[in-house]
Amino acid sequence: MPHSSGERIFIKGNEAIARGALAAGCQCFFGYPITPQNDIPEFLSTALPEAGGEFVQAESEVAAANMLLGAAACGKRAMTSSSSPGISLKQEAISYLAGSELPAVIVNISRGGPGLGDIGPSQGDYFQSTRGGGHGDYRLLVLAPGSCQEAYDMTARAFELAFKYRNPVMVLGDAILGQMKEPVTVAAPHTPDPGEAADWALSGAQGRPKRLLKSLFLKDGELADHNQRLQDKYLRMASEIDAETYALEDAELVVVAYGSIGRIVKSTVRRLREQGRRVGLFRPLTVFPFPSKPLQDLARKGKHFLTIEHNLGQMVEDVRLAVCPHGSSALHCCLPGNLPTPEDFEQPIVKALEDTIHV
Repeated sequence: MPHSSGERIFIKGNEAIARGALAAGCQCFFGYPITPQNDIPEFLSTALPEAGGEFVQAESEVAAANMLLGAAACGKRAMTSSSSPGISLKQEAISYLAGSELPAVIVNISRGGPGLGDIGPSQGDYFQSTRGGGHGDYRLLVLAPGSCQEAYDMTARAFELAFKYRNPVMVLGDAILGQMKEPVTVAAPHTPDPGEAADWALSGAQGRPKRLLKSLFLKDGELADHNQRLQDKYLRMASEIDAETYALEDAELVVVAYGSIGRIVKSTVRRLREQGRRVGLFRPLTVFPFPSKPLQDLARKGKHFLTIEHNLGQMVEDVRLAVCPHGSSALHCCLPGNLPTPEDFEQPIVKALEDTIHV
């Protein structure tokens, strides 16, 4: 199962995520089965113990999330994964993680909804992922891979970011990403710094003052101060924003799409450029913090925008906030329950491009 650094292997996106976690030095995984992410716990159930870590299949999503909370409080590199309804069940513990300023990695291989929906791809969890999801004012740092290589790399990076900011980090994928197979270049396993949580982790009070990790603040002004500290941290996360740009220099229309849909849209954009149409792609790789500044800069140059999403329109709100007052964004929705192709996006992009001519 181990592979040497630099080796290319042909694997599913779900396995790439699991291997990325191992490469980052993941020490604990807690999960509960749900399609279409089951390959992640299945792989780690063998590979993580072999690497000296702990794997637990919990009795429920709620239990798994609270086990994650406990391991994070002890300073362990800990992870859970699930799909949309399972992520909903984990929200209370995720809020506690953020409120207690604890690092953890949460993977959502999202599926169609609402309710149980289906096991196909969807981007219907964007609001839940980027607006906190549970109770209270908090945010997760959210990474949005669109390929198996990005899934591997971003999962490994998620652990570093979680400890850098002492905050949960989400890797937001979908059923397309989880189930497709591609070559992935793997890295050498990382050995966690035993001192990375030494100044705050609950590791036993022998020989030092006791510690308390909490998200309950009852003294006058205490909660306000805590929330201000969290907000300051979320603002600092803006240094992590990232996006792929393609053919934007001469583009009249900028198509904004993320994750698997962004990758499909890129094929459409490439085909339209071969036809001489001046269209480009902006694909956010971080969706919180959202890469607003680069989009604002494009809007100042007079670019027009079309947001394409596999939902009823969620990220478009962030795009419109980013480009206002210099512009706005049209929206094309691909409804969950459908599996889009590059051809499906050609006509909406052409129409949006033609509409810009008459503005």
